[in-house]
Amino acid sequence: MGNQFELAKKEYEQWGIDVEEALEKLKNIPISVHCWQGDDIGGFEVNKNELSGGIEVTGNYPGKARTPEELRMDLEKAFSLIPGKHRVNLHAIYAETDGEVVDRDKIEPKHFEKWVKWAKEQGVGLDFNPTLFSHEKAADGLTLAHPDPKIRQFWIDHCIASRKIGEYFGRELGTPCLTNIWIPDGYKDIPSDRLTPRKRLKEALDEIFAVEIDEAYNIDSVESKLFGIGSEAFVVGSHEFYLNYALANNMLCLLDTGHYHPTEVVSNKISSMLLFNDKLALHVSRPVRWDSDHVVTFDDELKEIALEIVRNDALDKVMIGLDFFDASINRVAAWTIGTRNMIKALLYGLLMPNEQLKELQEKGDFTKRLAIMEEFKTYPFGAIWNHYCEQMNVPEKEHWLEEIDQYEKEVLSSRK
Repeated sequence: MGNQFELAKKEYEQWGIDVEEALEKLKNIPISVHCWQGDDIGGFEVNKNELSGGIEVTGNYPGKARTPEELRMDLEKAFSLIPGKHRVNLHAIYAETDGEVVDRDKIEPKHFEKWVKWAKEQGVGLDFNPTLFSHEKAADGLTLAHPDPKIRQFWIDHCIASRKIGEYFGRELGTPCLTNIWIPDGYKDIPSDRLTPRKRLKEALDEIFAVEIDEAYNIDSVESKLFGIGSEAFVVGSHEFYLNYALANNMLCLLDTGHYHPTEVVSNKISSMLLFNDKLALHVSRPVRWDSDHVVTFDDELKEIALEIVRNDALDKVMIGLDFFDASINRVAAWTIGTRNMIKALLYGLLMPNEQLKELQEKGDFTKRLAIMEEFKTYPFGAIWNHYCEQMNVPEKEHWLEEIDQYEKEVLSSRK
């Protein structure tokens, strides 16, 4: 394996690419791994509700995590197969209340103490999301834009509580928490008034963000969506709404790769966003025909997203999170596949002759630009990736599957 790496390294070095430097950079890029792949977005509320908000998880593969302890155990297994040090992204429904019914407007940092203790042990940071779906007060598809002020206030209070939990995470773990707000609000059919719901949403957000939270510990972001199940015709929190709101209020705009028109790609948005924002947040998913949240694969769009981050010198400006949920396959394997692919795509971007390609474009030499971009697709990238996995003490190639098979036999198969 070492000989393959040295030969591959020489090929890249002919283009002035410092492979060792690329691998050092890669070690310091954290991916925020979403907890909800492990239990099909069920959470651990005592008064658990059916999944709603236009979100659907399909499949019934055995071994779903049933408790916080099982979920953390599964995350640990996935992290043992993924190179690098990363983060965990939690939703509010993953609170641990020791059997007490605590509604979402009353959640507190103490309900996440076990997550923080575990994160300290694992050496990982935590990110957070208020959960504005799968609740009786979200049953009609409206939350922060709801015409009923009592329901609206409930969700405002929930988001305020969530920001305080994010601040607690950042303070305890020494790394800022990204607290991201996404809501399902919208209408199934064509609305007669688009402005009023958006006005209510703006006022609700203003109230949420009026509560002072230490930005050294908590970073706020807002996330748009094009449509959802039950909100096909109109979504209150559209891309234009949140883009303007984030710019006007000096906060992050989070782009989810599944939340746009099927012909739109997030990779094409990154450079524009970086011109006007110091930082940007991503939820990387894989839409298949719609926002279906398939496991991230090493496809052209993933590589293009990574290339845009690397070639624009934005590795410290873009906060990368994942967001997919597939219950038709082994859930720990899904985490492993998706996260390894995101890291792999970043390595692919780091090993491209980005400066030379930029110069060719500026000179108008589009022939060489296209030819070199195509030729690099078959450069010995795999040998560099395998070396990195070996260096980071995780299985190379597909050998991680052996550990997944063993974990399924010894642990997951006993869960009913």
